[in-house]
Amino acid sequence: MKAWSIDFATGKFGIREVPIPEPGPDEVRIKVRAAGVCLSDVHLISGDIGPMRNVNAVRTLGHEVAGTVDAFGSLVDGWKEGDRVTLQAVIARSWGVDTMGLDYDGGWADYVVVPQQVLVSIPDNLPFDQACIIPDAVATPWAAICNTAKVVAGESAAVWGVGGLGLHAIQLLRMIGASPIIAVDPLRAAREKAMSRGADAALDPTEPGFREEVRKLNGGRGIDAGFDFAGFPGIAEQILALLNTNGRLTIAGLSGKPFTVQDSISLIRYQHKILGHYGYLPPHVEQLVRLVSWGRIDLSGSISDHLPLDAADEAVRRLRDKIGDPIRLVLVP
Repeated sequence: MKAWSIDFATGKFGIREVPIPEPGPDEVRIKVRAAGVCLSDVHLISGDIGPMRNVNAVRTLGHEVAGTVDAFGSLVDGWKEGDRVTLQAVIARSWGVDTMGLDYDGGWADYVVVPQQVLVSIPDNLPFDQACIIPDAVATPWAAICNTAKVVAGESAAVWGVGGLGLHAIQLLRMIGASPIIAVDPLRAAREKAMSRGADAALDPTEPGFREEVRKLNGGRGIDAGFDFAGFPGIAEQILALLNTNGRLTIAGLSGKPFTVQDSISLIRYQHKILGHYGYLPPHVEQLVRLVSWGRIDLSGSISDHLPLDAADEAVRRLRDKIGDPIRLVLVP
């Protein structure tokens, strides 16, 4: 079969012909029907981020995957051939987490083998392209909002970085009743998309008077929950300066760069919280599948384009260079 892999030792990324994998006793082989292309895949290919374990591994990329059950091991129970599924990409371990496409082979391939516990059933009315992006593109901001920042209805929220994660964060914040919701991005096209997804305002953080405009939108107050989905230097500092008492800064964007708490007195006096966020828990994917299938969230506008598996390198280039301002590009084997 075909698989797009990266050699973490050399940084070489390319397509290979590899044997179709066989599932172990408690594993399931999935025929991939759709696989999302995420900015973290771009960062892995560029070498900006890498594995913390198995740093010399050769790994098939792809952590947003949906498809059908193709084969399964002797200990697998409750699944049959042809079942429609999406795959949780994060597995909790005693040492932390294992992530598909990083710690074990992912779904930029014709088939992928996964532990049975990561399978989430999807209904017939949920297309594979939308189902595949729920793990990560939708589940990561959902978990950041609900589990990490613990946003409740009526709290003000602002989202820095209105790409694949940020746009879905805006939809989800609106669904749970956050108000106002402010999108923050220097790109005009991104701000326009944010307004179409439910933001109450969309601001350019490089404009003079940005901080004053944020407070004006919220009746002179700052924000209760600020989310960094962009990962660029300076964002954390900008968010901290705008937090209300008991405000939370949640960082999910990957940068690998340090940041500085410029006003430690305010941090202590106003009980600000700085929270790191990664991934999601199994119930989050299951919740979102229900929410999407019942029409509470519309992901149809999140799929910017479909490309054949052979064109994964082109998808990476388009996402990296923001060609056409894609939200999510989906590979179809």
